[in-house]
Amino acid sequence: MNTKEKTTKQRLLSLDTLRGFDMLWIVGGDLFFHSLASHTDWAWAAVMSKHMHHKWNGFHFYDLIFPLFMFISGVAIPYALLSKLEKGVSKKKLYYKTLKRALTLLLFGAIYNGALQLDFGSLRIASVLGQIGIAYLIAAIIAINFRSLKGVVLWIVGILITYGIVQLFIPVPGHGAGFFNHQQGWNGYIDRLLLPGKLLGKYGDPEGILCIISASAITLMGVIAGYILRSEKYHAHKKAGIMFTLGTLLVMLAVVLKPWYPIIKSLWTSTFNLLTGGLSFILMAVFYLVIDVWKYQKWTFFFRVIGLNSITIYLANKMIDFKATSTFLFGGIARVFGGFSPDIIIIGIILLEWYLLYFLYKKNIFLKV
Repeated sequence: MNTKEKTTKQRLLSLDTLRGFDMLWIVGGDLFFHSLASHTDWAWAAVMSKHMHHKWNGFHFYDLIFPLFMFISGVAIPYALLSKLEKGVSKKKLYYKTLKRALTLLLFGAIYNGALQLDFGSLRIASVLGQIGIAYLIAAIIAINFRSLKGVVLWIVGILITYGIVQLFIPVPGHGAGFFNHQQGWNGYIDRLLLPGKLLGKYGDPEGILCIISASAITLMGVIAGYILRSEKYHAHKKAGIMFTLGTLLVMLAVVLKPWYPIIKSLWTSTFNLLTGGLSFILMAVFYLVIDVWKYQKWTFFFRVIGLNSITIYLANKMIDFKATSTFLFGGIARVFGGFSPDIIIIGIILLEWYLLYFLYKKNIFLKV
């Protein structure tokens, strides 16, 4: 069997690994670098710490984590849904499946935000999980009905251009056009008008209604990557090359447009989509080439254990006090390391999270949404 046949029939270890790499930053990786930077003069730790979330206009490393996860969810659509269409499963069943997934993620997002406290007056409905679910629903419906590379590309272009026109040129009632903030811009206006529950910000929400619509474009970019990876037209190295080239072009386009259309994560501007989508294509290409093509796979197990139960560990982080357990188990060892004590506790947190996921992995227990 040649390389092309293998990569189209076998599970993509690179996809699970990239998802796990992405989640590691959410469940402790960011805290580790912040901690190191707070009490050392190590340049690399300081660089990583300073390159977490950007406050508003601009881009830092950690701003990639959320859109990368959405991109990865899009890569899975051709494997999870379009493959079923090819086997004769009806569109109606796939619509039901994607709607159920979106509603489940909305529910999980509400629970993450405190719905079980039953204080609905202060409950934030918008959530990270809710945005993933609804953007996935939009992307899945488009992919199911426009089952061609050209069709999906046209939708991406349409969403990004329309969203850009709205943010740049259409006046907001009482304010005018071209304001890139929640108080005066369209994102905050629509959230205050239509989004129920508490907003994360005073005037709008970074996972608000327009942000979700815009974010569906990066999920659709993932669909494009999924098309490329499933294609039998190209050999494996060419697939990696196509994704890397696409990613590079998108990043360059974002940089060129940046002076006129700022890169703002909290408003999910189209330039933010272009930049993070491009970087996601590049990461997917590199992980695919190294893991699925060149077969350097032994190092991936740590990340795959996380990636296969990503929603589980995201929710568990909210429900389980891993820090208290890490302090109880490793507090003595941490004191031996003196000033590095906080870092040892964070490493303990990550190890506890990983071994919980490893236990679920060995028991073949996966939270599939």
